Parts: sequence; structure tokens; C-alpha cells
Amino acid sequence: MKMSSKRRRGAVLVLAVLLLGLGIAGAADKKAVPPSGEEGSAGSLTLWKALVLGAVEGLTEYLPVSSTGHLLMAERLMGMYGRDGEPLSRRRQAKTAADAYAICIQGGAILAVLGLYARRVKQMILGLAGKDPSGLRLTLNLAAGFLPAAVIGLLAGDLVKQYLFGAWPIVAAWLAGGLAILVIARWQRRSMGTRKEKDLTQLNWRMALMIGLVQCIAMWPGVSRSLSTIVGGLLAGLSLPAAVEFSFLLGVVTLGAATSHDALKHGGDMLQLFDATSIALGLISAFVFAVISIRWMVSYLTRHDLSLFGYYRIALAAFAGFLILTGRL
Repeated sequence: MKMSSKRRRGAVLVLAVLLLGLGIAGAADKKAVPPSGEEGSAGSLTLWKALVLGAVEGLTEYLPVSSTGHLLMAERLMGMYGRDGEPLSRRRQAKTAADAYAICIQGGAILAVLGLYARRVKQMILGLAGKDPSGLRLTLNLAAGFLPAAVIGLLAGDLVKQYLFGAWPIVAAWLAGGLAILVIARWQRRSMGTRKEKDLTQLNWRMALMIGLVQCIAMWPGVSRSLSTIVGGLLAGLSLPAAVEFSFLLGVVTLGAATSHDALKHGGDMLQLFDATSIALGLISAFVFAVISIRWMVSYLTRHDLSLFGYYRIALAAFAGFLILTGRL
């Protein structure tokens, strides 16, 4: 189906509101932050910034639009990496702390899935206890899906951060992912009625491992872990609802590992620069907005395909590219 004008307006409105909110927050906080060189200037995290960053994380984590890309751009707009004239060592510490914060507030989004999919979580716990074969099979499939990211993340994680955590790589990933979504949506429409789709109970470890391998593409910020796992699920033969649900559950494992790793590795820098109240507010904000986002996405995809997210990503890439070229980002 073609995207209606109403849906296009909705996508543009969401994009405009989000970016306007980030811009206002960034402009307001630039006035509130002390001049360069004063204590607290680099990497300042006000309660307003914490609220906005948590909202960005929660809204985008499980949508196929890349939460990491959104957060990195939001951090840049808000001056989270420090400002010109500040000591380089302090600016590096500010960036490390901001990146760690962006990962750690994923904990709020993880709790949202655990709450909304409590029945699945209970099923897996019973499976591990030997009381539910289907729950055990799902748990093993999640382990198989997580394995590639665990291995490749440990081997190449630092290289990815060094070379791909930049503005232009994110813009390129947003654009490529948007075009890919439109191609996949068209393929889905053409194969409707001829493709045998499987539900989550028919997923096996080979299919899960394939989804996990595709998920590794999302180590490139802007690609989207949600997008890669949903696409991996579709390529493995799952129906769209099953692919989305497995993406959510696999996200709990993958994001949980990433959150724990960064909290242990860079938590000291984060706690040194940011106060506990701001960190807690970010987690709460991420939880609330993730619940809203997940419920909306599940409801939306029962009636529509993924095209909306493709158009959104392309529009976002164009807008972000404009901001970079004009020196505003």
C-alpha cells in the first residue's frame, strides 16, 4: 500500500516535534551552562536534558529508526561533549560519560519490555526450571541470537566507536536503512499470500542465529538494532508480528549486556560528571516513553507495513545532513 498523505503528515509532525524539542533543550541549556573552563561546563547534564534524552531513548529504542543515532545527535545538539576552549582531557571525559549515559539509560527501555512481556519472561523462567519446553526453546533461541553480537562486540566494539560514531556515518546509515525499509515493505506486499510465515513457536536455533548475525550490522550507529533484527526475522521466515516480538525479547538480552558492560567500564566517568538525580530521571523517562512506543508500534504494525519508518529515516537523514552542512550540528 502507498503511504497516505495523512501518514506522511504524521511522520513529518513526529520528526518536527522531536527535533524542535531537542533544539529548544539545547538552546536553553547553552544559556544555563557556565562559560568554558568553569567547573561543570563540559558535559553538563541538567534535569531537562536528562528528561529529553530519556524520552528520545524510550521512543526510539524499539522502533526501527536507531536510538543510538538519535541519542548521539541529541547529545551534540545539547553540547554534551563540552565546548570549544575547554581542556581536551575534560572534553574527552565528557564524551565518554555522555556515551556511557546513553547506553545506561537503556535500562529503562529494558524494564519496559520485561513489564509488557511478563508472560513471555515467566514462560522462559519456567523453561529454565524444566517446567515449560516452549519457554526453554525460546530461551535457547535468544541465546543463539545474542551470541554473534557478544563475540563481534567484544572483538570490534572499540573500532566501531572510533570510526563510526560520527555525524556523517549516522546520516548515511539512516538513509540506507530508510531505503532498505521501503524495498522490504514492497517485497512484503508482493509476496503477500504466497510466503509461508512462521510464528514464534516455530523459530529454531538456526533461524535465531541468522537473526543474531544480521543484528550485528546495527553496531553501526544509525542502522538500528530493531530494524536489523526485524529484517533478520523476516528473512528467516517469521511473520512481521513474530519478528517484532523476537526483536523486543532479543533486545532485552543484547541491551542488558551492553548496559552492564558500559556501566562497569565507564560508570565512574558518568557518576563523576552527572548527578544521581539526573541519571535516575533519564531511566524513568526512558521507561515511560518505551512503554508508549512499544504499545503504539505493536498496534500500528497490525494494520500497516514498515514504510512509515522508511520515510521517517530518509527525512531525518536529509534534515541532519542539512544541519551538518550549515554548521549547526
